[in-house]
Amino acid sequence: MRCTILLTATCALALSSMAAFAQNDRPRNLILFVPDGMRALMVKPETAPAMAALRDKGVNFANPHSLFPTFTTANASAMATGHYLGDTGDFSNTIYTGYPVANANGTVVPFLQNNAVLGELDEHFGGDFLNEETILKLAREKGYSTAALGKVGPTLIFDHTDRADQPGLHSIVIDDTTGEKNGVPLSQEMKDALTKANLPLVTPSRGESRKAGDFKTPGTLVANVAQQAYFADVTTKIILPMFKARNQPFVLVFWSRDPDGAQHNHGDSLNTITPGINGPTSLAGIRNADDNLTQIRNALDELGLSDTTNIIVASDHGFSTISKESKTSPSTKITYDDTPKGFLPLGFLAIDLAKALKLPLFDPNNKNARVPDNAHPRFGSGLLGANPEKPDVVVATNGGSDLIYLPKKGRQKDRKLAGRIVKALLSQDYVSGIFVENDLGRFPGTLPLSVFNLRGKAVTPHPSIVVSFRSYTSGCDEPTLCTVSVADTVLRQGQGMHGSFSRGDTMNFMAAIGPDFKTGYIDTLPVSNADVGVTAAKLLGLDRKPKGSLVGRVLTEAMPNGVTPKGFTGTIAGPRAANGLRTVLQFQRVLDQRYFDAAGFPGRTVGLPETVKTAGAR
Repeated sequence: MRCTILLTATCALALSSMAAFAQNDRPRNLILFVPDGMRALMVKPETAPAMAALRDKGVNFANPHSLFPTFTTANASAMATGHYLGDTGDFSNTIYTGYPVANANGTVVPFLQNNAVLGELDEHFGGDFLNEETILKLAREKGYSTAALGKVGPTLIFDHTDRADQPGLHSIVIDDTTGEKNGVPLSQEMKDALTKANLPLVTPSRGESRKAGDFKTPGTLVANVAQQAYFADVTTKIILPMFKARNQPFVLVFWSRDPDGAQHNHGDSLNTITPGINGPTSLAGIRNADDNLTQIRNALDELGLSDTTNIIVASDHGFSTISKESKTSPSTKITYDDTPKGFLPLGFLAIDLAKALKLPLFDPNNKNARVPDNAHPRFGSGLLGANPEKPDVVVATNGGSDLIYLPKKGRQKDRKLAGRIVKALLSQDYVSGIFVENDLGRFPGTLPLSVFNLRGKAVTPHPSIVVSFRSYTSGCDEPTLCTVSVADTVLRQGQGMHGSFSRGDTMNFMAAIGPDFKTGYIDTLPVSNADVGVTAAKLLGLDRKPKGSLVGRVLTEAMPNGVTPKGFTGTIAGPRAANGLRTVLQFQRVLDQRYFDAAGFPGRTVGLPETVKTAGAR
C-alpha cells in the first residue's frame, strides 16, 4: 500500500508539472539573483524593499533551506546542478583535493573562490570536478543566451567547464577578475559594448569594503557599492539589451557579494558579539544588494521583458555573528601575536586535534612547514602526522564547520583513528554535531554523512568527518537574526560567518516571480537550494542526465496548476556518547525529499530544542 501511495503521488506531481508547462510553446527567460548571505527575516520593506516586494507579489518561499555545510561554493554547486553535495563534491569553500594544486601555491586544501583553481580541478577530475552538468551549460548548448556576473568563484561555477578559446557559443562571465590574468576572456562583442557604454574592461576593486581589519583594528564600515554597481550596469546597459536584440530566450545569473561581504568584514563590533551582523554596515550591504535587484527589474520593464522573464531570488546561506570563546580548548592557553588573549585562534581545530592525537602539525599553506607551538597555521588548515606529504589527518578549515579527511588507505586503521578523533571532538565545548563517513562505522555521539546527502557520486575526496561548531543566540525575538556561532576563521569575534548547522545558517532567503509562478502565494513547504537548480532546469526545458541520485525537486506548488504535496517533520539521533552528548538532526520531508533545519547537540545549536524526542538513527 505504501509503495502504491508513493507511486500515485509521484505520478500526480509529474502530470501536474507537465500541465504547468504545456502552455509554454517557447521557454521563458530566467534570472537567478543571489544576494549572498541574505537572511530570510531581514527582508522587510524598510531594509530590502525590492526583495520584499518581489516576495510579496510573487512566491514567498517561507520555509527555505541552505545545504550543509552552509558555504558559498557548496550551495552554488547545488543551485547550478540541482544536486546535493555528496554528488557535486563541493563540500565547502575549502576542500581536500588529494594532490597539490599548482594554482593555489601547491596546497592540497585550496580555497575554491578562484577561477584558476576551478579550472585546474576540472582538468584533474576528468574535465568536470562537480561531475554534474550545470544549468547554464545545458542552456547554452540548447541555444539560450547565457551570462553570469558577480562574486568570483560561485559565478564561474554555473558554467565552469566552458572554454572561451574553443569554437561555439559561450557564456558571458564577468566577476572580480575580469580583465585580469585569471579572468574569463571577454568577447570582442562585449569589449566593444563596454567601450561604447563608457564602462571599463576591468572590474573595479572592492575598495574599502574588502578590509577586514585585525584584532586591534575594526573592519570596513562600507558596503561593496562601486563594484556591484559595475556588475549591475553591465547587466542592465549591455547584456539585457544585447539578449533582447538576439530575440532568443536567455538565462542570467547575478551573484551579489553583498550582504555577505559587509557582514563578514564589518567593523561595527570589534571583539564583541553586539551588534554583530545587525549593525549599520551589514544593513548597508543588504540595501546594496537590494538596489542591484531594483536596477535589474527596472531594466526588464524598460526593455519589455518582464512579462516573459521568471526571476528566482535565492541566497546561498544565512549568517551568524562570530564567537571566539571556549573554556576547554588547549589552543586558548597559548599566546599568539594576532589573537586576543584567551580567544580561539585561527586553526584552533587543527591545533587541538594535533595535541589530542599527539601528532606533529604542518601548514599546507606554508610549503608544509612545521607549525611552531606558539603559532597557528597560516589559513587555519592543517596536516597531522609524521610526514606532511602523506598525512594521517587533514583538517580543511572553513568557518562555522570544518572538514576532516583521513587520506591513508586501510579502513581498520582509519576506524581506530576516527574513534580517537571523535573522542577528542566530544571533549570540546565548541563542537556541536559530528558527522562520520559511513564506511568508518558508527560512533556514539555522531550521525553518518549519508543522512545529510553528503555521500554520493562525487569525484573529489569525500570528507571522513564533518564538524559543526556550537551556536547560541545573543538574545532577540527571532533566534535566526541573532545567532552567534563559534567559527574557525581569520575573522574576529563580532564579525560575521556561516557554515554551521544552526537554523541561523541554514535559513536563507528564497522568493520568485514571473509568468510561470503564482502571484501573492506563500509556500509553507520546505524548499532548498538544490530545488532551485532542478526547478530552473524544468522551467527552461533542459534535458538533464544526472550521474548521481541526490537531487532536489521541482517546486510545482509554486506554479499555476501545480500540485501541492504534503510535508512532514521528524528527527533522527545518533546514540549517546559516554558524556551524554549525541548528534541530533531536525528535518522536514516532502515525499522522499529531506530538508535539514538544524543538527548538532541539543542545547548547543540554534534551531534544536534542548530536549528532543527522536526516532533514532537509521
